Amino acid sequence: MKQRWQIFWHIFFWGILIAFFVLMMRTYTKTGVTDLLVYILFYAIDISLFYINYLLLIPRFLDKKRYGLYAVNIVFSLILFGFIKYGFAVIFKQYVLVHGKGPAMGFGVYFLSTTITNLIFLFLSTILKFTVDWFLNERVQRDLENQRLSAELAFLKSQINPHFLFNSLNSIYSLAYQRSETTPEAILKLSEIMRYMLYECNDNKVDLVRELQYLQNYIDLQKIRFGAKAYIDFKIEGEIQNQQIVPLLLIAFIENAFKHGVANDALTPIRILVDVDESHLHFYIQNKKHTNNRDEAGGIGLNNVKRRLDLLYPGKYNLDIRDETNTYTIELSLVL
Repeated sequence: MKQRWQIFWHIFFWGILIAFFVLMMRTYTKTGVTDLLVYILFYAIDISLFYINYLLLIPRFLDKKRYGLYAVNIVFSLILFGFIKYGFAVIFKQYVLVHGKGPAMGFGVYFLSTTITNLIFLFLSTILKFTVDWFLNERVQRDLENQRLSAELAFLKSQINPHFLFNSLNSIYSLAYQRSETTPEAILKLSEIMRYMLYECNDNKVDLVRELQYLQNYIDLQKIRFGAKAYIDFKIEGEIQNQQIVPLLLIAFIENAFKHGVANDALTPIRILVDVDESHLHFYIQNKKHTNNRDEAGGIGLNNVKRRLDLLYPGKYNLDIRDETNTYTIELSLVL
């Protein structure tokens, strides 16, 4: 289908060009049907030289850096087409070589003038070939880059599930070890979360409402883990309907807060705010830091989300991470 369109546009271009020159000639000189047919014949010869260079000489010699052979073939083509056109000029002498009542144009003068015309068509075909090849190469490079980025995103996303599952199973293990009555409820919550992660967020973007419900389920799971000692302030403000977001983008920030923060201090609860203003989302989370936690806050989760933001929201987000003495704060603003 693409090749048919290319042929169509080539025919269309030459048709318009020939029609333009014919119209110009008929405007300034008196030309009959035979004159027009002769002019079209010579245009056809020039166009054939154009495509011999475009489809044969450049791919066979110039693209393969066989510059010497290419130059020899160009010179041979100029000479050959010069003689061919002069042969037709002799046949249609009164239309080509004779102008008015003056003497007929000699071979040398005609050959020089037609060689200049042939060079113009060779130059145009070379420019077109290199332009088309450049655009095709750029498209191939873009496709390769998109494939690379898609593979990288798939790998980054594949890291989320094991990372999340590892943290959640640790929480449920803690409940089971304590013989907590909330263990079945925690397992049920985890099942709902995993169902969303495995079956409902396979598209490039998901409804923001579903993603926030997923975050709420994760927070509920943590509340089960901590019981009455869990102090979490989770607020959603603004219009969240009819908005979409890249799935599993915010969970790493919340996981980080529970893993490295203090969730059982009533004076400094984990504060989470999601504020949506038209197509802009502002995410804020702050937690008190464990004084005896020697692990670097963030780890694979934050590194993962930073890379995904770079790939999926290039130039459309701002991430501010403040690692202070007692608190760890993350603010993310992005265009949905």
